[in-house]
Amino acid sequence: MFRLLRAARFLVIAPFLLLVLFVISRMTGGGSEWFRWAALAIGIVWVISLLRVIQGLLVVGGLAAIFSFLRKRS
Repeated sequence: MFRLLRAARFLVIAPFLLLVLFVISRMTGGGSEWFRWAALAIGIVWVISLLRVIQGLLVVGGLAAIFSFLRKRS
């Protein structure tokens, strides 16, 4: 449960983190390529978090559908 909440929170925080890193990269001189590597790593973790949240939503939605079906049956 907490893992799912952390993943959902990261989906919101990651774009702001990338924005901060981008601003720092531009302020320190755009010649270095470190921002791209940081963005790649954060992007990979963001996709994994997105898949984790989607999986959690599918499980919760499936359980809700089963309970609704069983409730209508009785």
